[in-house]
Amino acid sequence: MNATLILRIVIIAYTAVFAIYWIADCIKHKEEFTGKKVISLLLIGIITNFFDTLGIGSFATTQAGFKFTKSCDDEVMPGTLNVGDAIPVVTEFVLFLGLIDLDTVTLVGLLAAAAIGSYIGAGIVSKLPVKQIRIALGVALLFLAVMMGCKLMEVGPFGAAGTATGLTGVKLVLGIVINFFLGALMTIGVGLYAPCMAMIGALGMNIKSAFPIMMGSCAFLMPSCGIKFIKEGKYDRKASVMLTVGGMIGVFIAYFLVKEMPTTVLTWIVIVVMIYTALTFFKDAKKLS
Repeated sequence: MNATLILRIVIIAYTAVFAIYWIADCIKHKEEFTGKKVISLLLIGIITNFFDTLGIGSFATTQAGFKFTKSCDDEVMPGTLNVGDAIPVVTEFVLFLGLIDLDTVTLVGLLAAAAIGSYIGAGIVSKLPVKQIRIALGVALLFLAVMMGCKLMEVGPFGAAGTATGLTGVKLVLGIVINFFLGALMTIGVGLYAPCMAMIGALGMNIKSAFPIMMGSCAFLMPSCGIKFIKEGKYDRKASVMLTVGGMIGVFIAYFLVKEMPTTVLTWIVIVVMIYTALTFFKDAKKLS
């Protein structure tokens, strides 16, 4: 039994526990599944998870959609996002595990680092200044986006775009350390997707490698977060269900686009995502002034 199959079995079993717990809670509170805005919630799920699959992330865009349509109260928004997007993110991981044949040690090492970082590293990053972290990540993303663009155009001393499907030696250690801190940063609201893409590109790996790594890093975290919010009852049940249904549609549409997309085109999309995320980090940092 290979590592890819084992990871799929583990994450599906883990998510099934979350799903059973969630469904039972929804049945218990079935009176909440009334009223309108079903279509708007479904569309929010489709659109935000489509872009999430491309690496942009879904939390900020979903919050914007909720506010625009007035379909979810602010106080239950964090719980609704974690519960509603958990299964779509796990689906992303299961699908994208087969996108590229990754080195087992690299894949498992980076996934484990992010998961451990989210639990152990939270105490470290919670003491760090969030504003400075976002500014630093924004600057790093812009630099790496330029570097990746130069690689594609063969400009300057950066060399050709990466093609590796695994890491060894110092690069592997560096990747594990970085993903540990990226997992930890998720606990203070700093998204993992774009920085993880940047790391994969900077370490010389094929950019398609970023997809199973970044999605797996989050897939093992979100069901746990979701169960916590379900226990506390701090989420919108109807909104979470529609996010999941719409999200699954968006994930599958994006998956088939990415799957057939040439690596060069995909890399340019990743560069755009990195620049967009960098600007978002700067904007969020400014709000903390």
